[in-house]
Amino acid sequence: MPQSLARVIVHVVYSTKQRHPWLRNPTLRSELYAYTATILKNEVDSPAILINGMADHLHILCLLSRKFAIMDVVKRSKTETSKWIKRQGHDGFQWQAGYGVFSVSQSNVEQVKRYIANQEEHHKRISFQDEFRRICEKHGIEIDERYVWD
Repeated sequence: MPQSLARVIVHVVYSTKQRHPWLRNPTLRSELYAYTATILKNEVDSPAILINGMADHLHILCLLSRKFAIMDVVKRSKTETSKWIKRQGHDGFQWQAGYGVFSVSQSNVEQVKRYIANQEEHHKRISFQDEFRRICEKHGIEIDERYVWD
């Protein structure tokens, strides 16, 4: 086949260092999501489908580029948004060292979009840690509690 084709959809999740609520301000979060989408599209060829989160974490649903490894997409997203947040006056801001990336089939995109869009309602009932544990469990990923939280 002379043409290379791909459509890989991923759900990326990462939190602030120690789950500190740096992103409490809804305006800051909204601007962060827009900036993150720009970074994903322009710098790592991985256009966002939806970005949302809470004061202490972020969910990204995006198309993964054929040209960049997952770790490079996440690293660029975290590095550039961290710099941006610090420019907004949050000098001590840091993302956690790790992240989660989960595959999403085309048939489940709408369900995952609803899940991501509903973060505020969802987190009235569940903490970020419990949410992340459940996502990992659903995807068959065992986590080591000693190393997954920072």
